[in-house]
Amino acid sequence: MRIAIIGTRGIPNNYGGFEQCAEYLSAGLVRKGYEVVVYNSHNHPYQQKEWNGVEIRHCYDPEYKIGAKGQFLYDLNCIRDARKSNFDVILQLGYTSSSVWGWLLPKQTVITTNMDGMEWNRAKYSKRAKAFLRLAERLAVLTSDHLIADSTEIQRYLKNKYDREPVFIPYGAKLFNNSDASVLDDYGVEPYKYSILIARMEPENSVEVILEGVSMTQTGHKFLVVGGTDNAFGNYLVNKFRYNPDIIFLGGIFSTEKLNNLRYYSNIYFHGHTVGGTNPSLLEAMASQALVCAHDNAFNKGILLDNAYYFSSAKGVAEILAR
Repeated sequence: MRIAIIGTRGIPNNYGGFEQCAEYLSAGLVRKGYEVVVYNSHNHPYQQKEWNGVEIRHCYDPEYKIGAKGQFLYDLNCIRDARKSNFDVILQLGYTSSSVWGWLLPKQTVITTNMDGMEWNRAKYSKRAKAFLRLAERLAVLTSDHLIADSTEIQRYLKNKYDREPVFIPYGAKLFNNSDASVLDDYGVEPYKYSILIARMEPENSVEVILEGVSMTQTGHKFLVVGGTDNAFGNYLVNKFRYNPDIIFLGGIFSTEKLNNLRYYSNIYFHGHTVGGTNPSLLEAMASQALVCAHDNAFNKGILLDNAYYFSSAKGVAEILAR
């Protein structure tokens, strides 16, 4: 069986959750004997044509020139290439910029889409953008043979909204048992004397709320912020909290070993994601035995249940840090 995975910036992961999913899933499918192709952006750092038995196809991605609009052209280029191949299954990870091209997907191929979260609910989008994302969601449902939900909340929402029965497939994470405190030397912190968050710098990830809570406390512990700050909101956060010596912006870190150790030795791991479904970084924090404090919403509670602290405001963050 020949399987193509589209909808990500590519593997190995240098960006986010869906890239992480594509990395683990593609390698796992190859080990089970499937032939797998993953589509990568042409300017992805990994430029080889094969990775752990997975075929890599690079397609032109003009996002670096024209911004988010380039994602639509990148997805179009991936779909146009996929039409030339005799794939049995095409797995779409997300739909934001690909579902408008759904009518171009090959009719003889089984189209399966992981529906991601409620993209139209993200705070960064304008009313017009949110209206488009609702349309994109509907188009993804209409042009897919099968739908995947990575959380029970998303599964329930899609069933109620579209009268479709998505398959719930939860993510997993590898248990981390090889801790190495020397990794912390590069970041100037000591075991259990710092807290951390790992996220993209986006409003719906509650980064600003969490850092406001940190600024309300005087624990004497460092607070590490992992995630690229080269977007507008990231620059805003760096500037807003530049006078707090306890808040350290580390930028993006993509070494699994380093991230796992930073999670493992943290005092508290903060997870501020508010737009479902399941975020792989939360599962990785759990697998690293981190003490989690998550934003209080149905998506996070559906995963963590009673095994975490929860916050809904900066004051709540401060109270938890002060305990």
